[in-house]
Amino acid sequence: MSDLFQEFQPISAKEWKQKIQADLKGADYNETLVWQSLEGIHVKPFYHREDFPDGFTSIPGQPKHWHIGQRVFIDDTTIANRLILEAVNRGAEAITLAANAIFDIEKVFENFPFSEVPIYFDWGFLDAHFLKTLIEFFTQNKATVHYNLDIIHHLAKDGNWFFDLQKDHFILDEIVNNHPSKNILSVDTSLYQNAGANTIQQLAYALAHANEYLNHFHGKKNLHLTFKVSVGSNYFFEIAKIRALRWLYASLASEYSLPEECHIVAIPSKRNKTLYDYNVNMLRTTTECMSAVLGGANMVTNLPYDAIYHKSNSFGERISRNQLLVLKAESYFDLVSNPAEGSYYIESLTQELANKALHIFKDIEKGGGFLSQLKDSTLQKKIKESAQKEQQWFEEGKLILAGTNKYPNPEDRMKDQLELYPFVKNNPRKTLIEPIIERRLSEKTEQERINQEV
Repeated sequence: MSDLFQEFQPISAKEWKQKIQADLKGADYNETLVWQSLEGIHVKPFYHREDFPDGFTSIPGQPKHWHIGQRVFIDDTTIANRLILEAVNRGAEAITLAANAIFDIEKVFENFPFSEVPIYFDWGFLDAHFLKTLIEFFTQNKATVHYNLDIIHHLAKDGNWFFDLQKDHFILDEIVNNHPSKNILSVDTSLYQNAGANTIQQLAYALAHANEYLNHFHGKKNLHLTFKVSVGSNYFFEIAKIRALRWLYASLASEYSLPEECHIVAIPSKRNKTLYDYNVNMLRTTTECMSAVLGGANMVTNLPYDAIYHKSNSFGERISRNQLLVLKAESYFDLVSNPAEGSYYIESLTQELANKALHIFKDIEKGGGFLSQLKDSTLQKKIKESAQKEQQWFEEGKLILAGTNKYPNPEDRMKDQLELYPFVKNNPRKTLIEPIIERRLSEKTEQERINQEV
């Protein structure tokens, strides 16, 4: 069979632009069709092969398959065990366990299918003896585990170390040195996104955050990092963000002669989630999960539509899990590895985000490194500036949250539905550094509406 495309002459980028300008009938090309993102990136109406004289970006570590995750908080061990097994039986392919205190390991993992389901952790405490016991237990059961120790994330979010700088690092060193083949270290970047950092900042801070660990464990072979990212609603930018993160980390890891591949877990952002017209949150999380999958996350955990104001409940968790099941089983989002590869737009975004983030990363290193700029509040100031700009766009209507600052339903009532306090809490206390505070865009608007409810 002959190639039908041989009958057509290739069209250059110049010819495309000339045709567009002719169709605009005198309107300015840049003012009409080129728009600028929060990060200052100018997005063109079309992209062309000529934009890539050096070819496409090689992204190492893109997974062939992704896992559907489910998050379970460990409070009552019997309840936690039941929730874990129910989640697995109903489609979850990976489990993330959040814990703020020591728990009975045997009870929590009774009848757990260790050979089939990988396990991830979110730690609210740090205990060396417990971690050693946990690692020994999982080793005996031949489980796949990402322990996700990230003392820097705790410092950035809480303002203090778990104990102090010396003891936190002593425990971290002990665990990593005694278990070099395990997935011990994590870089949790979700805090930066939820606090209002733009996409380029998130990438730069992720790289600088990771560099603190790589530099600290310099010389340690086969060191692997797990990155946790929050995914926002800028669909193509978020796809490119995850791809750029892999590319940037590969460049950094190669400088330390470490494996260039990293493991990425993703969860939808909380920053754009709303109380009013809360069902719209399901639309937001669906596209955000799609971005995570297409960008190349290894595991995606969805955020229930009511997570910001309801305690964990079976209905919300089931719906969030089913969203991922539909993407995988009915929308076939697991049939193609690296589906974004070759898209001129996404390739261009990937390269531009990575290059701009690399520039910020170098500035951070010149300024003393990530921890140093956390301590002098440089990073906090930058995030606040970005968050303020995004907040202004929201208040001006340039950034739309349907049901909140556009098309609100005046009949909505939420005051009596709040099981969780959905706003930033004021908790004055002494901290070592200024903590980075997560804040949703719609908080001020929602507080005003709640105060006006009859």
